[in-house]
Amino acid sequence: MNPQLVTTTEAVDPVFMLIFGISLVMLVGITTVMIYFIVKYHHSKHPRPTSQVRYNVPLEIIWTVLPTLIVLGMFYYGWAGYLALRNVPEDALTVKTTGRMWSWTFEYENGKISDKLYVPVGRPIKVTLYSEDVLHSFFVPAFRVKRDLVPGQPQYAWFVAPEEGSYDIFCAEYCGRGHSDMITTVEAVPPEEFQDWLAEKPAAGKQAQCEQLFQKHGCLGCHSLDGSQKVGPTFQGLWGKEVRVTSDGAERTVTADADYIRRSIIDPNAEIVKGFSATMPSFEGRIPEDELETMIDCFKPEAEDGGQAAGAQGEELFLKEGCIGCHSRDGTEKTGPTFKGLYGKEVTIMRDGEEMTVTADEDYLERSIEDPQAEIVKGYPSIMPDVDLTQEQIDALVDYIKTLK
Repeated sequence: MNPQLVTTTEAVDPVFMLIFGISLVMLVGITTVMIYFIVKYHHSKHPRPTSQVRYNVPLEIIWTVLPTLIVLGMFYYGWAGYLALRNVPEDALTVKTTGRMWSWTFEYENGKISDKLYVPVGRPIKVTLYSEDVLHSFFVPAFRVKRDLVPGQPQYAWFVAPEEGSYDIFCAEYCGRGHSDMITTVEAVPPEEFQDWLAEKPAAGKQAQCEQLFQKHGCLGCHSLDGSQKVGPTFQGLWGKEVRVTSDGAERTVTADADYIRRSIIDPNAEIVKGFSATMPSFEGRIPEDELETMIDCFKPEAEDGGQAAGAQGEELFLKEGCIGCHSRDGTEKTGPTFKGLYGKEVTIMRDGEEMTVTADEDYLERSIEDPQAEIVKGYPSIMPDVDLTQEQIDALVDYIKTLK
């Protein structure tokens, strides 16, 4: 860290301690003198006033000059601290920060978007602050940073994370029913790690999810994704293909559909693809059902699953438009229903005052985005605002929700 740099914490803490110290001294001093006077000049001891002193010039000068000097001193240190908070160092990393009901999103100069604020340790960070709807307040207690966001009035703040760690970010302005859920973190990491993270391509959409699952369960050790030959058959173009297999000592042809792929994972040695050996172990009970379903979907071509590009665009919109503020991707309960496993699920809603059950298909998801107040999911408040999205963006969001199984 630059030893010449006065951080926001170093600017605020001394001023706070100065004002707190002066207030404490005055509280103790005034209280002590008050108690002393109450005892010494109690009515029982002095039933009638005896002092004839009408004024005391030195005392009046003291109690006029001394408080004035104290107030001027507090003003000077307060003003110096304020300037430190408003004067951003030249080498600061700028991150666009958007607050909305009820989430924060952070966009970096290279276009990367995150729902957490990742920063390198020791470097000044300038957050440019915007609100898309109502009043919010960007508050990071660990760095003594608090700045109000007013729609249409861009603001900024800056800070330095002195060491690695996770630091809470709150909204300190009541902004509606989901206000208490408007929480995220500053993730301070070493500069090298931050640069690696910033350079990473977003793990978005179906392709990234599939590769992560294949890597997690060791599939890519024997199967390729690009058509190259390995110990096992390639995954490229497998879906819908006619496959020659040996089963119970007899050859036959099967179609590589969902059932075939499931069988090949659960009991891989029941049907051996011609030209390959029976070396794959069984994964029965080793892969959670939701991950297994996702892996099977990974084999479907883009025409059937909405396309990888749409999935990537959908996740970007999910973060950028603030959906993550009310809807989780991992089953966690928030202000709104989780998106995990939502597609195809039976949902109980209130429509025109009547309770009914509908299937969360593409039409339902599209209606929920275009007119969120028309069908309210039972057990959740009617708080989702209208969003201004194109049809292409809505389709991308729907396609992304379909991948969250």
